[in-house]
Amino acid sequence: MTVIALQPLDKKRTKVCLDNEETFVLYQKELREFHIEQDAELPGEVYHEIMRELLPKRARLRAMHLLEVRPYTEYKLREKLRDGHYPAAIIEDAIEYVKSYGYVDDFRYALDYATYHTQDRPKGRIRGDLIAKGIAKDVVEEALETAYEESLSHEEQESPERLLIQKEFRKKRFEPDTAGYEEKQKMRAYLYRKGFSTDVIAEMVD
Repeated sequence: MTVIALQPLDKKRTKVCLDNEETFVLYQKELREFHIEQDAELPGEVYHEIMRELLPKRARLRAMHLLEVRPYTEYKLREKLRDGHYPAAIIEDAIEYVKSYGYVDDFRYALDYATYHTQDRPKGRIRGDLIAKGIAKDVVEEALETAYEESLSHEEQESPERLLIQKEFRKKRFEPDTAGYEEKQKMRAYLYRKGFSTDVIAEMVD
C-alpha cells in the first residue's frame, strides 16, 4: 500500500492517508522511526505493527485516561476517540476493552443520572437528557423504572414527580381546587413542556 498524503494536525501529530482509504495519526518521531514518507510504499510489516500493536494500545490508554477524569457513555466515549482520529476498528477494540472491565456501563450511568435527578427534574427531561447522551431507549427506560421504584421504596414517600409539580403549583400560585378550565389547560400545557408525565399531570391538575 502507498502513503498518498501526510496531513499535519499540529506540531506533533500528522494524519497518514493510505491508498486503501485508511487513515491514522502518528507523532513526528514515529513517522521518522517507521520511515513513512508521502508517495512511498508502506511495508506490510510496518502497517501491521501500527494497526495491531501501536494504535490499539494507544487508544486503550486514551479511553482509560478519559474515564479516569469523568464517566462516559459508550456513545460519548466513542465520539471522543473518533475526535482523536483513530480508525473505526481501533475504536471498537478500545471500547470493548474498557467494557470488559466494567469501566463503561450505560445502564449504571443512566441509573446514577436518573437517581440523582429524580428530585429536581421531570421524568421526561431525564429521559431526553439520557437519550441525547446516546444511551439506547430500552436502557433508559429500564434505568428510569429502577430509579423511580427505588425512590418509592418507602410507602410514606411521595412520588418525585408529584412533589416537583406541587412546587410548580406554588411557584405559579395555582390552586387545582379553584382553577377554571382554561387555567387548568394552561397548567397542563406548561407541565407537559417541562417534561412531566401526562398521567401525573392529569392526576395533579384535576
